[in-house]
Amino acid sequence: MDKNQYQTYTNILKQELIPAFGCTEPIAVAFAAAKAREVLGKMPEHLVVKCSGNIIKNIKGVIVPASGGLRGIAISALLGAVGGDASRGLECLSAITDAQRAQARQLETDGICDVELLEGVPNLDIIMEVRASDSTALVEVRNAHTNIARIEKDGKLIYQGEGHPVAEETDLSALTLADILTFAETVPLEMVQSILENQLQCNLAIAEEGLNGTWGANVGKTLLKHLGDSWQVRAAAYAAAGSDARMAGCEMPVVINSGSGNQGMTASLPVYIYAQHIGADREKLIRALTLSNLVALYQKNQLGKLSAYCGAVSAATGSGAAIAWLSGGDEVCIERAITNTIADVSGIVCDGAKSSCAAKIASSVFSAIMGYYMAADGNVFQPGEGLVGETLADTVNSYTRMGRVGMASTDIAILNMMIGK
Repeated sequence: MDKNQYQTYTNILKQELIPAFGCTEPIAVAFAAAKAREVLGKMPEHLVVKCSGNIIKNIKGVIVPASGGLRGIAISALLGAVGGDASRGLECLSAITDAQRAQARQLETDGICDVELLEGVPNLDIIMEVRASDSTALVEVRNAHTNIARIEKDGKLIYQGEGHPVAEETDLSALTLADILTFAETVPLEMVQSILENQLQCNLAIAEEGLNGTWGANVGKTLLKHLGDSWQVRAAAYAAAGSDARMAGCEMPVVINSGSGNQGMTASLPVYIYAQHIGADREKLIRALTLSNLVALYQKNQLGKLSAYCGAVSAATGSGAAIAWLSGGDEVCIERAITNTIADVSGIVCDGAKSSCAAKIASSVFSAIMGYYMAADGNVFQPGEGLVGETLADTVNSYTRMGRVGMASTDIAILNMMIGK
C-alpha cells in the first residue's frame, strides 16, 4: 500500500468509529432538534418531526437515554430541543439534567410535538420543523445520523448540501479484503491505535455493565449462566450484554461501526475475548480490531446504513474474519470464514432496535465462530449454493444486494405491521 492508501483507510476508521450516547436513531432525532433550536434561537413552542420508516422502526422499541425510561420519537426530539448540544453530535444528550428531563416529559404530555411518516425518501431521513411565535426553523438530517442536508430559517434556505461530505480519500467504496488485510497487518500502529483503544474501552465498559446489572432481557447473562464460561460463549455474551444495556437506555457511550452501536460492539468485543483467550499481545489485538471493523464496513457500505438486513450479521462477520487472522489463518481462510458466516445468518431481519437485538448479536457471533472453525478445517460453502459466488466479492455483492434490494419490500411490510396497517 502507498502512503495515500494508508491515510484513506485511517480516515475511514476515524470517520466511522465515533462515540454515540444511546441508540443512534433516537439520538439522530435529538441531534436534529438541538440543531433546529439553535437555528431558531429560542425554545420551540411546537415541533413537527417527519421521519423515514427505518427511523421510526428503530426508535419504536428502544429506551431513549436520558429520558428516564421512556420510548419514542417525541421524547427524543423534546430532549434534544430542551437540553441537547448539537455540537456534540451523537453525544448530544450526554449532559441532560434532571430538570431538563422533567421539562421534556411535561412538554410531551402537553402534546407540543407531532410525528409524521416520510415516504419515498432515503432510509435515513429526518426533517425537524420547529416554531416559536412568528419564527420558524427547519433542519433535515439525511443518509447519516449527523449529516445535515438542509437548514431553513423563517422559510428561507440558509444551507443546502450533503453536510459533512465524505471526501474522496474516505470513500468506503475503496475497501477490498486484500487491501484491508494488508492495511491491518502493516499500518504503523500509531495511526490507528487510539481509535481502536477508545472503541475497546467504551464497548467493554458497557458490556461489563450489561453483565453486572439487570438490563433488557439479560441475554448476555443468560448465556454465561447456562452455557458456561468458554471463550466462545464469552465472545457472544459480552457483545450481547452490551446490547442488553444499550437497548435498555444505559447512559454510557458506545463506539459505533456503520452508524450503529450494536454493530460497533459486535465487531470489537468477540475479537477482544478471543485475543485474551490465546494471549495475543496488544499490537496483535489492535491489528485484529482494525481488520474486523473494516471487514464490517466493507459489507455495510453496499447495504446502506439502515435496511431490513440485520447489521449484526456484517459486524459478526468482521469478528469472525479477525478471529481467523488471530489464529494464523491466511487470506483464503479469512475469505472462507466470511463466506460461511453470511451464507448462514444473512436472512436475519431487522425489525427495529429493541432488547432482542442482543439475541440476534449472539446468534450472529456463534455463526461467525462456526464459520471460522469450518474455514480452519478447509470447509466452505461452494459457488452456486444459494447466493455464494465464485469470489468473495461476488458473494458479498449478492448478499448485500439481497439485503438492499430484495428485502426492501420486507422492510415496508415490517414497518406497516409496526404501525398497525
